[in-house]
Amino acid sequence: MASATRALSEAEVPAEAVEAPAPGVRRISIGSYNIHSCVGLDRHRSPSRIADVLRELDCDIYALQEVDNEPGDEEDSKQLEYLSEAMHMAAIPGLRIVRHSGEYGNALLTRFPVVSVHRHDLSYGKWLEPRGAIDVELDVGGRALRVIATHLGLSRSERRFQWRQLLAAIAASPPEHPTVVLGDMNEWFPRAGTLRDAHKILGEALAPPEFPSFWPFLALTRIWVRPVQAIVSVKAHSTPLAKRASDHLPLRAEIDVERFALRAPT
Repeated sequence: MASATRALSEAEVPAEAVEAPAPGVRRISIGSYNIHSCVGLDRHRSPSRIADVLRELDCDIYALQEVDNEPGDEEDSKQLEYLSEAMHMAAIPGLRIVRHSGEYGNALLTRFPVVSVHRHDLSYGKWLEPRGAIDVELDVGGRALRVIATHLGLSRSERRFQWRQLLAAIAASPPEHPTVVLGDMNEWFPRAGTLRDAHKILGEALAPPEFPSFWPFLALTRIWVRPVQAIVSVKAHSTPLAKRASDHLPLRAEIDVERFALRAPT
């Protein structure tokens, strides 16, 4: 795989990253998408269809959940590598479930140079599915941007534990450090204490409903941006293709980076 699209390992910074917008870029877009192992509502497994949805979204950064990297004879069997090459973007894998046949979990795709990569283990109990978060620093046209992408657990106690871990990691950075936190939070109760705690630190997230994709009424996926005044819009991407490609619709946020204060390290 070409250096621009290979997966980046822990704390690795590529010598050559995907070409980024020139310094002075004004707006960027970031998407979050639970791709459901690329299995659509028709029960057909189609990474190429997910790639088409990503092209519709037209984002600079994608946080993906439920990426299935099961080896196989087909060209698109390893989904992260396939999507990375299809989108011409660098791929950053997260902590994943290692199955007998392959790997499964979170990933990031980005067009921006990667400054650092860290991973947080959010696993809770030995009987529950392992969970994690990808924590990266990106150079966005000369501005530093921290992106934390995750997929939280199904039980309330599990999510409380995971949110405590995440919020502690977020608090380690100064409030003026531009930060995006996004992913499938599996929290359908809008007054949940976990969400209130996150809103205190990150500001309230705009959360249009995106699940289930054919008739969305639950807001499981969320995108927080700090500072909140940098948010231009957050929308669910509801096209005929997106409604079929996965059981979730993707969210797309547009961000005004001119409202960020922090510059990237030189």
